[in-house]
Amino acid sequence: MALTPCTVPQAGRPTFTIAEDEMEIGMGIHGEPGVRRGKLHTADVIAAEMLDMQLTDRPIAAGDRVSVLVNSLGATPAEELFILYRQVHARLTGLGATIVMPLVGRYACSMEMAGVSFTIIKLDAELERLLQAPAECAFWRV
Repeated sequence: MALTPCTVPQAGRPTFTIAEDEMEIGMGIHGEPGVRRGKLHTADVIAAEMLDMQLTDRPIAAGDRVSVLVNSLGATPAEELFILYRQVHARLTGLGATIVMPLVGRYACSMEMAGVSFTIIKLDAELERLLQAPAECAFWRV
C-alpha cells in the first residue's frame, strides 16, 4: 500500500502522483500500478484489506506455522508498522496459526516512499530452521 511516490535518482522525478487523501493498494515497490486506488483509510481497514487479498489467494488454517514481514517502503516509521502488525497478528492467530519470527521494519525499501507491504509465508520444518539460522550481513541479523 502506497501513500507517496519515490524519486528514482536516475529519473530525478517522482515515479507517480497521488493525492494527499489517497492510497493505492497493490502498488509495486518501483511505482508499478496497484489493484485499487481510493481514499485513505484507517490502519485497521488497510490491514484488513491487505490481509483479505492475501488470504483469499493463500488461505491460512489452524495449525499452520507462518512468518510475517511487515515492511516499510521507506518513509513509514516503525510505530506505524507495529500498529499494522497488531492487526496482522490478531487475524492470523485468530485463524489458529502460529507466527514464527515476525519481522517488522525496513527490509525492502523504495527510497522515500510512504507505505507498507505484507509478506506471509507458510513454514515447513526446513524453512523454519533456515529462517532462524544464525546469520549476519548488512541488512539481516539473526
